[in-house]
Amino acid sequence: MKKSKRIFSKLYILICFLFFYLPILVTIVFSFNSSKSLTRFSGFSLKWYGELFQNSEVASAVYVSVTIAILATVISTVLGTITAIGLSRSRKILKEYLLNVNNLPILNPEIVTAISLMLLFSSFGMTKGYLTMLLAHIAFCTPYVITSVYPKVRSLDPNLANAAMDLGATPAQALTKVIIPIIKPGIYAGALLAFTMSFDDFVISYFVSGNGVKNISIVVYNMTKRINPTINALSTVVIVVIILVLLAANILPRLQRRRKPGRSGKKIFRRVAAAAAACLVLFGLVLCQRSSQPVQKQTLKVYNAGEYIDPDLLTQFEEAYDCTVIYETFESNEMMYTKLSSGETYDILVPSDYMIERLIKEDYLAEIDWSLIPNSEHLLPDVMDRSYDPGNVYSVPYFWGTVGILYDTTVVDEADLAEGWEILRNEKYAGNIYMYDSERDSFMVALKALGYSMNTTDQGQIQEAYEWLTDQRDTMDPIYAGDDVIDNMVSGNKALAVVYSGDAAYIMSENPDMAYFTPDEGTNVWYDAMVLTKDCTNTDLAHAFMNFVLDSEAALANTEFVGYTSTVRSAFDAMQTTIYEGIGAYVPDVDNENNEIFVYQETEIKKIYAELWTKVKAK
Repeated sequence: MKKSKRIFSKLYILICFLFFYLPILVTIVFSFNSSKSLTRFSGFSLKWYGELFQNSEVASAVYVSVTIAILATVISTVLGTITAIGLSRSRKILKEYLLNVNNLPILNPEIVTAISLMLLFSSFGMTKGYLTMLLAHIAFCTPYVITSVYPKVRSLDPNLANAAMDLGATPAQALTKVIIPIIKPGIYAGALLAFTMSFDDFVISYFVSGNGVKNISIVVYNMTKRINPTINALSTVVIVVIILVLLAANILPRLQRRRKPGRSGKKIFRRVAAAAAACLVLFGLVLCQRSSQPVQKQTLKVYNAGEYIDPDLLTQFEEAYDCTVIYETFESNEMMYTKLSSGETYDILVPSDYMIERLIKEDYLAEIDWSLIPNSEHLLPDVMDRSYDPGNVYSVPYFWGTVGILYDTTVVDEADLAEGWEILRNEKYAGNIYMYDSERDSFMVALKALGYSMNTTDQGQIQEAYEWLTDQRDTMDPIYAGDDVIDNMVSGNKALAVVYSGDAAYIMSENPDMAYFTPDEGTNVWYDAMVLTKDCTNTDLAHAFMNFVLDSEAALANTEFVGYTSTVRSAFDAMQTTIYEGIGAYVPDVDNENNEIFVYQETEIKKIYAELWTKVKAK
């Protein structure tokens, strides 16, 4: 009986270790993969490490993450320790009140704290960047330090400090020589927790950063928009560094105990540590001061979706116009709107059609001076004068495409394609479907399958679409996927997937068994465009950037990097003979009257869709 219990205990421990460390092991293994696939190992290669170490954005992000984590740790540890000691000497009512207030940032959802800090900095007119990120990290790290140190302070004999001063110690000596050495374990725990929280943070950093300042979390998040194995290489390097730090933390104390250094050695160590901490704080303050100073070169602030431009084009533009492009990325149009409405300023935005419509209505945009964009003559006629911006008064087309069905030609019967969107409810393919994890796109599929407009506000039609989706969910067991659908379809994991045309182009270039079509019932024809904000400080440079992006060579390089259909005629034609051969097959059929562009949804209608979509996914 005891033997079986021991076996079960060991098996349980093994399962736990596999659960915790198998994902890390997979990440490390695929960092050496020769192909882009994140699920299929094709052979050993170090090329992703080569790309990682050549990536200046990653190097800058590592620098920002490490310096902010160290500075935030030092400052929050000092503040938290002093506060914890002060609370131990406070009155009971004040103490309980402050401790409850201290718990608010810990219990608050990070998104609430992030938006609150963003609005605070905006209300004070502070420019988002290194300083705002550092202040935010200090703000959310300090409560964790207080929580770690305070129990140690409470366990102290309250007469210790008085006894030390009775014996001739000054208050400062009583603090540094009596109290702090006793509560040192709590201080160390708080400092380690603060460093971990700061180094790992994404949500708060995302909302309070700006001017091109990004930490590792933001850069990695942007990389996940497309298949980018450099993430695995970066993660592996971070894991190795953490392992080395842990080994040093466990081995060095043992070596120190064996050597038994004298008191003079300990004093020297403490002085060196204090000097190093002071230098780091001073360095951070100098950096913050430098970042707040105006840049000598003219600057252009561009706000675009993640992984949605060839980074080499930014470098080329900077060299050609002797300027600095401050390039930031957003996750969604809604995220972009949130930062814009909070007071954040940019020169150029790259939103989608329905968001452009909203920005025009709310008077965020300035009119385009087309005389400053001579390369506009290269634009395809089909991308101009669309319903979201008649006459292109405010927008310069960037990319365009459709939402359609990607299918495995070795699995899907070609005759079944005649069913259109209803093929997604054909039980022959049950359990073999990816639906795009998007409220509007999924309802678009259902509404088009039912013969309705995807922009309908008729609640009866919306309810029918909801029932279509729930029926599909119950009978087909689809997987609702995001950008991970790209790698899964490259690997041929499912027979059908609802995807954007640009993603389809990339998947088909990697897996020749895949094909793409848009049903005759119609689909979403989407347009992304460059727009000029009313806050733009250098309209000539902004127009020059738009003109540069529309240059034939630049447009081709951009569409080859991103994989989406170019709005520039020469690049559009050239793509049909390059790595995305056949891209013309995914071009929106502008003559199909059933194809539509999304319009901006009013709050009440959006709420109805959102509630029903939550129910669809709440199986």
